[in-house]
Amino acid sequence: MTSQVSSPAGKTDEADEALVGEQRVPQLGPEGATEKEIRRLDRVIIRFAGDSGDGMQLTGDRFTSETASFGNDLSTLPNFPAEIRAPAGTLPGVSSFQLHFADHDILTPGDAPNVLVAMNPAALKANIADVPRGADIIVNTDEFTKRPMAKVGYETSPLEDGSLDAYNVHPVPLTTLTIEALKEFGLSRKEAERSKNMFALGLLSWMYNRPTEGTEKFLRAKFAKKQAIAEANVAAFRAGWNFGETTEDFAVSYEVAPASQAFPTGTYRNISGNLALSYGLIAAARQADLPLYLGSYPITPASDILHELSRHKNFGVRTFQAEDEIAGIGAALGAAFGGSLAVTTTSGPGVALKSETIGLAVSLELPLLIVDIQRGGPSTGLPTKTEQADLLQAMYGRNGEAPVPVVAPRTPADCFDAAMDAARIALTYRTPVFLLSDGYLANGSEPWRIPEVASLPDLRTRFATGPNHELADGTEVFWPYKRDPETLARPWAVPGTPGLEHRIGGIEKQDGTGNISYDPANHDFMVRTRQAKIDGIAVPDLEVDDPADARTLVLGWGSTYGPITAAVRRLRAAGDTIAQAHLRHLNPFPGNLGEVLGRYDHVVVPEMNLGQLATLLRARYLVDVQSFNQVNGMPFKAEQLATALKEAIDA
Repeated sequence: MTSQVSSPAGKTDEADEALVGEQRVPQLGPEGATEKEIRRLDRVIIRFAGDSGDGMQLTGDRFTSETASFGNDLSTLPNFPAEIRAPAGTLPGVSSFQLHFADHDILTPGDAPNVLVAMNPAALKANIADVPRGADIIVNTDEFTKRPMAKVGYETSPLEDGSLDAYNVHPVPLTTLTIEALKEFGLSRKEAERSKNMFALGLLSWMYNRPTEGTEKFLRAKFAKKQAIAEANVAAFRAGWNFGETTEDFAVSYEVAPASQAFPTGTYRNISGNLALSYGLIAAARQADLPLYLGSYPITPASDILHELSRHKNFGVRTFQAEDEIAGIGAALGAAFGGSLAVTTTSGPGVALKSETIGLAVSLELPLLIVDIQRGGPSTGLPTKTEQADLLQAMYGRNGEAPVPVVAPRTPADCFDAAMDAARIALTYRTPVFLLSDGYLANGSEPWRIPEVASLPDLRTRFATGPNHELADGTEVFWPYKRDPETLARPWAVPGTPGLEHRIGGIEKQDGTGNISYDPANHDFMVRTRQAKIDGIAVPDLEVDDPADARTLVLGWGSTYGPITAAVRRLRAAGDTIAQAHLRHLNPFPGNLGEVLGRYDHVVVPEMNLGQLATLLRARYLVDVQSFNQVNGMPFKAEQLATALKEAIDA
């Protein structure tokens, strides 16, 4: 066995991860003769791209599942059109799935793919700008005919005009090979063509030594009612594997070892942000010993939470698919009044419709989780693209003074913990809570360590059971707005409890009694008390990663964590000193945030908006933070952040 240290072609992503190197191992055939070589890499970034009907999301998901079962660390970036079926063969109709997997800890789906699988000319043209020189491009040559090329503006074939000479191009007639492999199944040409994504998956699975048993089992389960289709897909998958094994064009396969040193000991699974958030909500309800109620209206990219929770009635989960956003949150608030852990899910435009009822929840002081999976706006905007532009809406998007706590997860797996934390705040302080995820976290995935149930927090809360106030004449009565002196939370009285009847509604309450009040002094008191309750929420101090007394701090929130951390590692590896901190709690801010900001000469805040957190920080702490903003519907790349942070360090 020989070994050499070199960079894999096209390696441009997180320089925080030192390249382990590339080891070459001979692969033995059945008779023991060397047939093909295996090269060991420390990580790979693959992007599957094709028409929105080519099954790229399924292909990427299956490759990801097998990679997770193999034990690699991974991060994914699905990217697809908003239309249910965009025009075939056009640039707006291109769907892609990027996967970054490694033998060590990684943080992002990667800046640029080492391998691009392009199923048609549109997929090639839409993605070629992201592909570095020297990378591998696998193209389905069957689609590079005159008409499909003309649709995307190719006057000549890029496979023949020299425009791809800087890349390692592998022309593969995927459609023809798939149809040939499925001849015995008696399928029509159109039916057979649909399996070409499985042929491509088989080829890539061979190239990177991915397990195959799980995919074959998945296909047979998915098409259990159509056995012929199931076996055809398995046959196409195997044909792709065998093609890689036998063709002269692929002389080398690659191996990325499991990330055995990247994770603490435990049981792991691959999980998306929306799935982790769903499990977090279920776990929170169980830990609170309350039924979980979801009132929701389907909206991209939040709908998966409704789909997932509807599967778990056995855990006391009730889901209500409402006729609109207003009905969804109205039902959820009613469930909160009735004693459930209540949740409503939506995305940006839906939050606007829910704003009046959120204000009502503030007035009623009931626990309610508002899950906002942010997407590009305004209005309908970019339904399938990511953004962080709802922060100010979550903070202030209601009439009157209506403060609401705001919590934001930082990775797909962290959505579980963020959901638990949001539930803790809602139940402890009797308040609606915003949980701000986004499309990047919702659809992306990474390994998640399944927690021990005993390690989860106890979220049990007590309902009011009897009178809590004594009048001057000694009469014991129930006051619905008599507060806990520590949390300022009012009692939670479940309807039907004898003696606890009380008035509810949106008109201002009298302190203590909850009766309708128009008294100016009472209104001033109630407004200030509700604000004080939010300001007094217990959140941990902000932790700062500053190993070298840096002069520059990069402060992020939400899904920018991965790209920021990758950029910071890259800079530190190059000898630069920079500090990093990341906010989970955006209202209230951590108590030490002002002191932290005051320590540094420069504070840089990267956001996928036009500077919303930066605006809040400038107003609250009078610190001239520097914004670094992006609103193109895609997450930051580590390289661009590293460049911007380097400029701040050198300023």
